[in-house]
Amino acid sequence: MSVTNKLPAGERFPALSWAAVGGGKVDLSVESGWRLFFVYRGKHCPLCKRYFKKLNEMLDAFREAGVSVLTVSADTEEKAKADVETEGWRFPVGYGLTPDEMRMLGLYITEPSSPQQTDRPFSEPGMFAINPDGRVIAIDISNVPYARPDLETLLAGLKYEQTQSFPVRGTFS
Repeated sequence: MSVTNKLPAGERFPALSWAAVGGGKVDLSVESGWRLFFVYRGKHCPLCKRYFKKLNEMLDAFREAGVSVLTVSADTEEKAKADVETEGWRFPVGYGLTPDEMRMLGLYITEPSSPQQTDRPFSEPGMFAINPDGRVIAIDISNVPYARPDLETLLAGLKYEQTQSFPVRGTFS
């Protein structure tokens, strides 16, 4: 049996960064406040587009709650830029996530089923909520494109977390 490393709840999010569509970087270590970070499968995924459409519609609500939204995929700049332009995403979109970075984050990695799908291994969906101290307080990792957290529930949960002083859950070993 193969064992995948997982990013422990309560730990600091690793110092990783990726080039972003339109310039700059997707870098959670320089962001402040509450952060919500999504790893998506890439341009070839219609379910990612549908999920991000809802995320884009809710972006103002996340911002009003003081939560920054950032994303990344293994796609090339060209593919990521095409998605941003076609889909109208208003949140930062990074590109160039590597298999080693996927493993570091504990994500499931899929080999493309055909050259028409994509030309490189890609990550299945992942979501990381990070508090103002840079600690990961919520993690959702899937091995399939159709299992992702409900965005309205996620927003309500983050608003609740901001008003409480609960310890990070899931740290018992």
